[in-house]
Amino acid sequence: MPTMWKRDLAADRAKLAEWLQRRLPEARDLELSELIEPQYSGFSNETLLCDASWSEGGGPRRESFVIRVQPTGFQVFPEYDLELQFRTMSLLAATDIPVPRVFWLEKEDRDLLGAPFYVMGRIEGRVPPDNPPYHASGWVTEIAPAERAAIWWGGVESLARVHRLDWRAAGFEFLDRGEGTPLERQLRYYDGYLEWAGCGRPQPIIEAAREWLWRNRPADEPVRLQWGDARIGNIIFDGTRPAAVLDWEMVTVGSPEADLAWSIFLDRHHSEGIEMPRLDGFPGYEDTVARYEQLTGHRVQHLHYYQVFAGFRFAVIMLRIAQQMVHYGMMDEAGGRNFELDNTVTRLLRRLMEQG
Repeated sequence: MPTMWKRDLAADRAKLAEWLQRRLPEARDLELSELIEPQYSGFSNETLLCDASWSEGGGPRRESFVIRVQPTGFQVFPEYDLELQFRTMSLLAATDIPVPRVFWLEKEDRDLLGAPFYVMGRIEGRVPPDNPPYHASGWVTEIAPAERAAIWWGGVESLARVHRLDWRAAGFEFLDRGEGTPLERQLRYYDGYLEWAGCGRPQPIIEAAREWLWRNRPADEPVRLQWGDARIGNIIFDGTRPAAVLDWEMVTVGSPEADLAWSIFLDRHHSEGIEMPRLDGFPGYEDTVARYEQLTGHRVQHLHYYQVFAGFRFAVIMLRIAQQMVHYGMMDEAGGRNFELDNTVTRLLRRLMEQG
């Protein structure tokens, strides 16, 4: 779904062309295509696409760019750190994890697009859609079961690459900061997020999950790089091959099982959460865990805990999405409040809580 705030794309194109010329001082006859807002742009950020062509060093050059802009409208997350995303992909470029090439980060000149932004290369391919979910509609429903299986396993293998990475040697030590364990730091973050998003209104399911998570948190867990938003909907596929792993805005360190559980919870949300059967060909979750263990050497012990954690995190995010829809006139106040309390995420989270 495109973001709901609108900008003057023609004016932004002219400003970006001047900015890009300063970034490419050797470029001659630089031309920038019209800016496009993709339909898959999410609730939490703004994405613009364009092509640039120029001459340099005696030959023609052409590059397709993706521009990620810090939100200028209603914010879903309490804060945004574009530099963290940019830095993460810059470091991952030296690993076996496929990420888009990042070019420039603009933090200072807010007159350009009204907010900080960064520019990365565009990767051709297809992304399993979230809206409508890939189990319900879109290109994933049109391919063969064997291709769906290959896509799912490609997601598991991408996740395993993230968790096999020596994150300290790769330069991610800066993520391991603050008091307590990584899990305790994340729980405190989402406590604050809930306080900010909840606006003082009771949130019975989310609050019960928060208390359960604090009471039952595992101890002595391994610490790995966490993708944060680990799912096949954040992978660009070239056929069935992962061509790029996207969306590192929730990157951190902690138990690798948090990523695995998030990917499973999101798939459950896209199927049973909307009362839609999983498509033929998608491997089962037990087989997924077994394959993940084989690829990483990590024995999964707390999958249920981290699925509750995934549901809790997603439910807090859904609070702000409900408020965003009210803010932009897509729901009235009563409808927004009802949606905060009862949505596909809270219903799935409640079922998980009832399992123990």
